[in-house]
Amino acid sequence: MALTGLQIYKLLPKTNCKKCGFPTCLAFAMALAQKKIALDKCPDVSAEAKSALDSESAPPIMKVTLGAGERTLGVGEETELFRHGRRFENPCGIGVAVKDNDPNLDSLLKQAASLNFTRVGQNIRAELLCVRNASGNAAAFKSAVDKAAKTDRILILETENPEAMKAAAAGVKAGKPLCYGATAQNWQAMAAVAKELGLPLGVKGKGIDELSDLTQKIKGAGVSEMFIDPCSPSPRAMLSDLTQIRRLALKKGERSLGYPAIVSPGGDGTLMEMATSAMCVAKYAGIALVSAPEKWKALALMALRQNIYTDPQKPIQVEAKVYEIGDVKPDSPVLLTTNFSLTYFTVEGEVEASRVPSYILVTDTEGMSVLTAFAADKMTPESVTKSLKASGLEGKLKHKKIIIPGYVAVMSGTLQEECGWEVLVGPREASAIPSYLKTVWK
Repeated sequence: MALTGLQIYKLLPKTNCKKCGFPTCLAFAMALAQKKIALDKCPDVSAEAKSALDSESAPPIMKVTLGAGERTLGVGEETELFRHGRRFENPCGIGVAVKDNDPNLDSLLKQAASLNFTRVGQNIRAELLCVRNASGNAAAFKSAVDKAAKTDRILILETENPEAMKAAAAGVKAGKPLCYGATAQNWQAMAAVAKELGLPLGVKGKGIDELSDLTQKIKGAGVSEMFIDPCSPSPRAMLSDLTQIRRLALKKGERSLGYPAIVSPGGDGTLMEMATSAMCVAKYAGIALVSAPEKWKALALMALRQNIYTDPQKPIQVEAKVYEIGDVKPDSPVLLTTNFSLTYFTVEGEVEASRVPSYILVTDTEGMSVLTAFAADKMTPESVTKSLKASGLEGKLKHKKIIIPGYVAVMSGTLQEECGWEVLVGPREASAIPSYLKTVWK
């Protein structure tokens, strides 16, 4: 039975020292009861209290880290059912699954290793590569795993044959791959392999009850890091199972299900596979495995993940400064926008498409888009004037003209009086920027 905030409070020092970041020990205890903070944030907790509270301070879903060195992926440690309750902590891993007997294995490995993109200033990629023992042959499996290990992806080794797993995993254990294939039939042997090699174990169960039973047995065998797969037979069942697992772990404190989930939607790169994978990224997979997809499909899936796992209280932002697009000259135009990443990169892309070298003045709006910033008084004539004066543009240009977004045309007169520059009202939509620069500015 989970302890209440008051029960936890009785075990704390009650000094209200604020070292934990909370104003009182009671506030810290309430956060601890809700699994929103770790006990180690209290530097003065006694050894006796720490022992009593260890289970309460652990996150309801364990964080499991795969990979080693610069190639690592931490998954789990979630505390919310809904992203806007607070935020989701660790992005779902996306992996490409290949078969060890596929005649095109080499090209598929190369394709999987090429799934790297840059979106709104962030690098996104498929971090994982899963090798499946479709051949049933231990030697073929090991050979495919050794090839996959030469890529820069974190490995998942999928086989239900403990001997094949041990032979393949032993050679790549330094990279901390996931051994994926413990079932009700082989869990003892698989747990022994994972324990011996010090690797996390992926557990497959036919439904939630079997999964709960298996994780308890495997934990008792000495393996603590696990991923769980409910082996759902359909997308509908997959959504139901993943949601129930998350609810039971978060709301009921069911420790036997407090592990990140791994799922394989299946479908060999079809649109249905990608749609099901998108559903799982949103609710509530820790790892989603897909067939080697075309780049545009992979980008769509990764962009969705990027959006879901941003902090809803902290929009993605770029640095507020002047950006030079192309070979700018003293007569190049100056366009104003906000530091919300999606807004900036949309404007940047259209300016590049225009082939008109330009300056983009990015003003700090705390990550808000143009209209939102204007409505919240984060983009005002005063704030824009301040940005303009600090930019140093006046010394680089032989004109004093600035183009503002059409949506904030209403502030053009006040801004012109405030800054002393000629204010030009640009298009409302970024897509019209190329035409504007080639006609109106020219």
